[in-house]
Amino acid sequence: MEVKKMACRFGIGTILVALALMGCKGSQPASASTGGDGANGSPSANGGSAVAAGSADDGSATRVERVKDETLNNMDAVEVRIPASWKFQGVLYQPGNCVHDTYVVWRATSPDGKRMYERMPVLGWTYGSGTLFASLPKNGCLPMNGPMTAVDFAKYMVGVLHVQAIDVQPFPQAMEAQLEQESARVHEKAQGALTEVRFMNGSTPMKGGLRVVLKCTESVTPAIRVLSPTPPVHMITQGTPTVVDHCEANIQYMTSPESEFAGLNKQWSVPGMGNGQGILAWQDAWANRYEQNLQRQTTGFINSSNAIFNAQQEGYRQQAAVQQQMHNEFMETMQRGTNLSMQRTADAMQARSTAASDWVDYALDRQTVRDVNTGQTGKISNQVTPGGSLQKVHGDGTPQ
Repeated sequence: MEVKKMACRFGIGTILVALALMGCKGSQPASASTGGDGANGSPSANGGSAVAAGSADDGSATRVERVKDETLNNMDAVEVRIPASWKFQGVLYQPGNCVHDTYVVWRATSPDGKRMYERMPVLGWTYGSGTLFASLPKNGCLPMNGPMTAVDFAKYMVGVLHVQAIDVQPFPQAMEAQLEQESARVHEKAQGALTEVRFMNGSTPMKGGLRVVLKCTESVTPAIRVLSPTPPVHMITQGTPTVVDHCEANIQYMTSPESEFAGLNKQWSVPGMGNGQGILAWQDAWANRYEQNLQRQTTGFINSSNAIFNAQQEGYRQQAAVQQQMHNEFMETMQRGTNLSMQRTADAMQARSTAASDWVDYALDRQTVRDVNTGQTGKISNQVTPGGSLQKVHGDGTPQ
């Protein structure tokens, strides 16, 4: 049993490889963040802790925020390092049909609201062939029927974001080698892409950086062998071998006014910034629960009234809803025939980063509103109905 626990712990730890390389719900989103109410950017009593990586005056001081796992009694699960004065909100997703590992969705915003760094929901898809493939659950997965490079996926995301691509490149050789080395340990194939984009937010020229880490695995199930129904008795093959390829895209996105982008990039390029580290005690608890649930499934005695099990199922339903939302918007982008090349028209440059920003809002149970009297935008709970001078808008401030 100890060997199994260690193996499972390693597996959970490796789900954060992409987070570490990219900068780095299952649960109810409104209270999953440990960043207080998000109003002043200060850590809550049981959430973030300040870590002086520099002085507060030069903006290099940082703090650690802890995202909780509500399916494990609000246990601290993942640590994310952000600038000390920034606001933070994060939530943990459990595995599902399209994404096989636990992952974090989070957003960090500068005190003035002009700069932003966010970890988007993981996007997954499955393709393959063989007798059993058609019966695999794929609801909410992206409509991909084959492999895709990280660069091509980044170009698709440029279309989803409605921005102008300045440059799309694979990871530099050293980064790619590190990514491949980490992925080989867990029998994955992985590659990354870096993209610079531009767009306009009202009259303000904006610049953004998009990082994609694409991880894929392949499994092969032999065709079923059974005894022949007629003499002489011998083994026969039924159907064909099943080959299943599963891919997941981990995406991070940062934006700021174009004049401030160099400083934003420098601020988040410091080693350790954003790294999502799974807390060891949580990994052990998650592994123990996994083993217990596996034993219940094996023996057929799953207790459906168990509160933890119900919490997990609610998490799966919430994740499926987010994945379906992203699936629908991704399909719309593809059907519109969005131009994903490097050459974009002037009109496209004026377009907005609407869809993906709204994904993160949806995952974090937030919505963007504008005060029609002042023109200022802000975030409020998705459970509140905007009224009076508040008007619901997209994540970039454009009307819905």
